[in-house]
Amino acid sequence: MYTREQASFIKQKFWTTLGQFLALQPSAEGLKVNWLNYKTGLKHVYFRMDADKNSAYIGIEMHHPDLGIQELFYEQFLEFKPLLNSLMEEEWEWELHGLDERSGKTISRIYHTQQGFNVFNENHWADIIRFLSPRMITLDSFWADAKYSFDALKG
Repeated sequence: MYTREQASFIKQKFWTTLGQFLALQPSAEGLKVNWLNYKTGLKHVYFRMDADKNSAYIGIEMHHPDLGIQELFYEQFLEFKPLLNSLMEEEWEWELHGLDERSGKTISRIYHTQQGFNVFNENHWADIIRFLSPRMITLDSFWADAKYSFDALKG
């Protein structure tokens, strides 16, 4: 078992490694992008990646405090479900108004999780990176096409 400081150091080292790997990849629009802190341009809509001692996670999260508006974002994403599935070449989980365990708040999300990874085991890092990086790059490609349909929900 690791101390909180050791666990934080290992995770920071992993995210730095992933960030350096992804930094070589331009966005779908040919721009330099901070992949670990991806900017969707929509307040309360985030692309998230995470890894822990059991799994790796990537997703689109909607954190709007007004649950009605959060549902509008979710419904707009539903319109793009066939495109997202086609680009990802896999089905993702869709959750309207679930609980974010970190914040305790209600969020909606579209996500994919892979079990069997342990971010605290450096031997797993290459596999975690192979799981996260192509999906994040594909999310960016998806967003390059879909983001304009969300302009009416900006605000």
